[in-house]
Amino acid sequence: MQEKRWYSIHHEEVSKILDTHIEKGLSTDEAEKRLEKFGYNELIGKKGPTIFEMLLSQFKDFLVLILIAASIISVFMGEITDSIVIILIVVLNAIIGVIQEYKAGKAMEALKKMAAPEARVIRDGSIKTVPSRELVPGDIVLLEAGNYVPADLRLVESLNLKIDEAALTGESVPVEKNANIVFNKEIPLGDRKNTAFMGTVVTYGRGKGVVVSTGMHTEIGMIAKMLESYDEEETPLQKKLQELGKVLGIVSLLICGFVFLIGVYRGIPLLEMFMTSVSLAVAAIPEGLPAIVTIVLALGMQRMVKRNALVKKLHAVETLGSTTVICSDKTGTLTQNQMTAVKAFTSGKLYNITGEGYKPIGDFILNKEKIDPSKDSSLSLLLKIGALCNDSSLEESGFEHGNEKTYRIVGDPTEGALVVAACKANFTKNDLETLMPRIGEIPFDSDRKRMTTFHNTPEGIIAFTKGAPDIILDLSTKIYRDGKVQPMSLNDREEILRINEELSSNALRVLAFAYRPFDKLPEDTSFENIETELIFVGLIGMIDPPRPESIEAIKKCKKAGIKPVMITGDYKNTAVAIARELGLIEGNSRVITGAELDNLSEEELASLSKDINVYARVSPIHKLKIVEAIKKNNHIVAMTGDGVNDAPALKMADIGIAMGITGTDVAKETADMILTDDNFASIVSAVEEGRTIYSNIRKFIFFLLSCNIAEILIIFTAMLIGMPVPLKPIQLLWLNLLTDAFPALALGMEKKEDYIMEIPPRKPEEPIMDKKMKIQIAVQSIFMTISILGVFYFALNSNFSIEKARTYAFATLIFGELLRAFTSRSETESIFKLGFFTNSFMLLGTSLSFLLLLAVLYIPSLNKIFDTVFLSAKDWIYIIVFGLIPFASAEISKVFLRKRY
Repeated sequence: MQEKRWYSIHHEEVSKILDTHIEKGLSTDEAEKRLEKFGYNELIGKKGPTIFEMLLSQFKDFLVLILIAASIISVFMGEITDSIVIILIVVLNAIIGVIQEYKAGKAMEALKKMAAPEARVIRDGSIKTVPSRELVPGDIVLLEAGNYVPADLRLVESLNLKIDEAALTGESVPVEKNANIVFNKEIPLGDRKNTAFMGTVVTYGRGKGVVVSTGMHTEIGMIAKMLESYDEEETPLQKKLQELGKVLGIVSLLICGFVFLIGVYRGIPLLEMFMTSVSLAVAAIPEGLPAIVTIVLALGMQRMVKRNALVKKLHAVETLGSTTVICSDKTGTLTQNQMTAVKAFTSGKLYNITGEGYKPIGDFILNKEKIDPSKDSSLSLLLKIGALCNDSSLEESGFEHGNEKTYRIVGDPTEGALVVAACKANFTKNDLETLMPRIGEIPFDSDRKRMTTFHNTPEGIIAFTKGAPDIILDLSTKIYRDGKVQPMSLNDREEILRINEELSSNALRVLAFAYRPFDKLPEDTSFENIETELIFVGLIGMIDPPRPESIEAIKKCKKAGIKPVMITGDYKNTAVAIARELGLIEGNSRVITGAELDNLSEEELASLSKDINVYARVSPIHKLKIVEAIKKNNHIVAMTGDGVNDAPALKMADIGIAMGITGTDVAKETADMILTDDNFASIVSAVEEGRTIYSNIRKFIFFLLSCNIAEILIIFTAMLIGMPVPLKPIQLLWLNLLTDAFPALALGMEKKEDYIMEIPPRKPEEPIMDKKMKIQIAVQSIFMTISILGVFYFALNSNFSIEKARTYAFATLIFGELLRAFTSRSETESIFKLGFFTNSFMLLGTSLSFLLLLAVLYIPSLNKIFDTVFLSAKDWIYIIVFGLIPFASAEISKVFLRKRY
């Protein structure tokens, strides 16, 4: 029953199938039986993981398991301090992960909120108000302006009924409904004019419908199923860090095992070798890396907020930087979602109307010259008819955006555009209605396709009519030209039809305007008597225009190597016109519709998607398929949107971006990022920030890994050549967690390179460590090893104690790494060119790390914990000399790398 194509069945047949009565509705008893059978009219989400399950999932990471193992071994070896520090890191990361996961997946709750709390139904032959969750198939629901549609309905009556379906289909204009239409073939969601959908809003007229689908069987329910069935994928950075962690983990375990075997072979006690192996494991794993990545991403989130982008999930910051395709909904995202009159034709002249959205500010341009509408009798009359034959009004929103007032339309957006156009000519609706009050009307009718109002004017009673151009033209016998009424000639008709075709071909919604004077109000005010022998005045063309900032943002996207794609539920000609104005398509670029998509296989769609920039008249499931097809071509996809229909695609995309002002709760909850100003241009700013953050993440990963690999080589080489272990596990932990952490954070705050938005996006498969970075890590690690083992050997041969020799190695390693942090600020540019003082965070971070070193060396209680000894000024001379070796090698290697790459 739930799967029928109800739009292809006459409503009388629908009532028979559902065993209901259109006038009397269901009985209360029958409704209760059906409620038991079909269940409540509500959306049901799958049960999410418990807090305990989320907590357990945080310990699946390979590096985390190795750290836990190292901690356990440390306890058995008596190194309690090491164990506590490692466990604290693991627990902290787990808590952060659980919090993020708990906050995610709230889209279902937002979907539930969209359902109307109550509905007016006919039961037992009388009108009743019942909770919408208790509606069942067969219920007869009454609709009127302002109502949310409580379930999917097959309409049985419609009186001037218009429903705003933008949140579900992307259609920018409320859809006129007609209960008497029957469709004989499968049609897209947005064209089903005999059907009303759960969660949409009635904007005009009245209607009655029979419930055909409830709960998860509604169109919104289908979207909910898609949301629940799709599992979130890991971001490129998450994948790369996990791959890196596995490599480091496996390598560290192999080296630990190898070192253990060498030690046993050399006759070193098992206990000591266990501790040496643990020391090596600790040295291999960058324990502070997850925490630093998290902090840097969080700081990036804060910077993005200042640029009107609210990022909900940390890793989305990095994903933005690698985005290669941005799929955008049209209505309200690339366009203003405000119907605007842009063209006016009267007395043989075509005028351009400037201005943005609902702001009553704009000019009238004729032949590139600004004109005064009040001095143009034809244009003035045209605008006055548009404002008076109208049920909408313009209001201030009650708040200001920046220094500008904001406005809204109360009523139909198309009629609102006419009111705004008149205001631009200083003809306000209130003033016009005071001068020419309405004394009667013939309401708009979808069959007649026109509307008429009667007004008492100083010249007598006048009937103003607006409607479809072809209809109004057929009803007109005369034409108003430059203040005079003349008979309508054949040339006049041909010119009007030509202009109408021209405007329509540019995706404008065109209305015609006419009038008829009367000496007094006729007794017979039927449309047959009134709407004849009209005097034609002109045409007005309207469109939901592009955002000016979107045009510039698309240019920047293309310059940055990012492909912008429009995915809309609107008609093809409208989508093409907007796309051309935005600069999305040029020449004869191909545009695909939802109907064409249905005939393509997944492979065909994936292949075609490489060359398609505009998809029109698509449904929610189509959006999902498009995003999936683009991702098959190894693209990192960002999807923007504001409606319920966008939610599944937002979730499937690598990063979903919702509109903060016009966006539905469903879109906001599903998205990874929300634009607080609904400005497409803010996406470009967010991408720029994301690229900068990824670049900085590379810098501190380079810094940390070169330090950690150096620590591995230092211990491993020392074991191979028969030297004592130069560094103790607690010293290595101190290095990796605290001493390295502050400079690494400072690298995360490095300013963006000037060319960051002029290079193509990196390939998704591109590793964090490319060939150039690997060479630099190898160079740094080798020279760091030479430096530390050199100073350690010098200390041992100077008859120092093993504690002092290790202190030499410890202090030199920290000093060398702090200098290394400065060289890591750029992979190719010299620090002498960048300047030592151009990153204040680096100065602060290295200074703090150096103070921590001094604390370990010169505070007696810390000496015991870290096995260090007091160093004299003379000792520091040797430490500084050996510590400069890695710094010098880094700067010299950059010279060769610049020449080769």
